[in-house]
Amino acid sequence: MDFSRQTKIPSCRKLLPFIVFQVIISTVLFVYIQNFRSADSTVSASSIQGHSYKLLPENVSIVKKGAPNLTILLWTWPFGVHSTIQKCSKLLGIPDCHITANRSWYHKADAVLIHHRDVCYSPRKLPQVPRPPFQRWIWYNLESPSASPNMSFMDNHFNLTMSYRRDSDIFCPYGLLEVLTEPQNVTIPPKSKLVAWVISNWNPASHRVKYYKELKKYIQVDVYGQGHLTLPQDKHLSTLSQYKFYLAFENSIHEDYITEKLWKNSLLSEVVPVVCGPPRKNYERYLPPDAFIHIDDFPSAKDLANFLKELDRNATRYQSYFQWRTWLKPSGQMSFSLHYCKACRALQTTPFHFQTIPELSKWFK
Repeated sequence: MDFSRQTKIPSCRKLLPFIVFQVIISTVLFVYIQNFRSADSTVSASSIQGHSYKLLPENVSIVKKGAPNLTILLWTWPFGVHSTIQKCSKLLGIPDCHITANRSWYHKADAVLIHHRDVCYSPRKLPQVPRPPFQRWIWYNLESPSASPNMSFMDNHFNLTMSYRRDSDIFCPYGLLEVLTEPQNVTIPPKSKLVAWVISNWNPASHRVKYYKELKKYIQVDVYGQGHLTLPQDKHLSTLSQYKFYLAFENSIHEDYITEKLWKNSLLSEVVPVVCGPPRKNYERYLPPDAFIHIDDFPSAKDLANFLKELDRNATRYQSYFQWRTWLKPSGQMSFSLHYCKACRALQTTPFHFQTIPELSKWFK
């Protein structure tokens, strides 16, 4: 019996290394096969670019490895104007993104932000190199459809939209109202003048210029801008605040296209805006109904002029257009940095579900 035990022990010792070796080989093969299948499911991602990147399955989620912060590449400086990029932790209280205009970061960038007006005159102005599979392209535009040519160039290229439209993936309005933590006393600046208008693009055939020409027959309107009264930048708010009413007339009429003409020239100047733009209901998505006067509320320019004169004579009724300021504060100081940081926040909070916008030109019209 002792002899039998002595012969079995050496045999077991010889068998043990063989078993360990088999386990190691099996594990390596299993990992290799799993990685191969995972790589195959991305449909040759290294070849993805431009129109062909839709080959990636719609529900594939890709996570970029090894980067401590998300990187956003500005494909161009908007309108070619360089600006200081502020930290997102300061502007929005979120983790900072690395935001750069250096194109050498293209192959490492999590997103490329492409400003429409800087690329719309030729498809060759879009990135022409292969797109990394983890990268999203963001279409960025603050102009109206009337001032956004060649939208068809943008079809089938972009993953996210970023504009003043409320239904954009990244919403960047020209202004907003902040809710105060406690009510404030409303003080109306002294008003010695009646109606002002600042215009930079004078087009005699436009609806707003035609309406102004009819309105001025019945009420005095002081016009500032090229070819009219001068308005120094440092005197902008102080000059306009002397007026009771401001003509916040948009250069074109489109959904949600409500610009600095309302937010800065009117509300930040503490003037009652008289608006010409999208319908009243659209404005009421952003403002209380008693914060503005809409030209559509009157059958004619003459009727509007008579109403403004009536408000001028009735101090109590005029002051009612300021009561909303008891609980709300206008903010119209939007900046490019703030928009970049909104893109940063969207990238941080939105899971990567690969998608493209096939007909951006039909959506933005």
